[in-house]
Amino acid sequence: MTRLSVNINKIATLRNARGGNNPNVINVAKMCEQFGAQGITVHPRPDERHITRQDVYDLRPEIKTEFNIEGNPDERFIKIVRDVFPHQVTLVPDAPTQLTSNAGWNCVENFYYLKHLVNIFHEQKVRVSIFVGTDTENICAAALTGADRIELYTEPYASGYKKDRDAAIAPYITAAKKAHELGLGLNAGHDLSLENLAFFHQQIPFLDEVSIGHALIVDALYFGLEETIHRYLNCLR
Repeated sequence: MTRLSVNINKIATLRNARGGNNPNVINVAKMCEQFGAQGITVHPRPDERHITRQDVYDLRPEIKTEFNIEGNPDERFIKIVRDVFPHQVTLVPDAPTQLTSNAGWNCVENFYYLKHLVNIFHEQKVRVSIFVGTDTENICAAALTGADRIELYTEPYASGYKKDRDAAIAPYITAAKKAHELGLGLNAGHDLSLENLAFFHQQIPFLDEVSIGHALIVDALYFGLEETIHRYLNCLR
């Protein structure tokens, strides 16, 4: 079964909008695990507009499933990962001012940089995933860095799903097969939702994990957190 990792950034966004500690990100993370999620994802950006550095340190001893830290690997980010020892680190090439991640790495142009980062995190026995698009040459370069997995950027799939889901999924099927051929594990994330997740999961072979935040938290406003997590898990069965 493909694992569901819940990105809890939006919980921290809600807390930060008012100050204080309500909602409590640790309690929500533990509830997600209790309701069946197999992992927790956080993305601690430099401006701390949602998950803060302290959140990451506070969450680590509380997470009983899998802890995934994603972000742009600047010096601050690297220190957090080296301090915390998550199960997985996902390298994302987003600028500090970006609202959300909107592209994967060019692994050819950034090959030696990414290889250096992979070596740093492998020294700590942390699994490394690189956020990429579906270009197979780029995926080949990701494999050569020594990364353990790639995470496919799925916004183009989500955007094209309503118009022509078969055309939207086609490049992802090709990318997934190439990743498997190269010995890479496969994650996916960005704009996956209850509307498009089941089809993605049915069509994509070898899918290890999906990381879902915004859509899941929005759905929880309508259905409740427990019911929402169960619905997403059902999409992955």
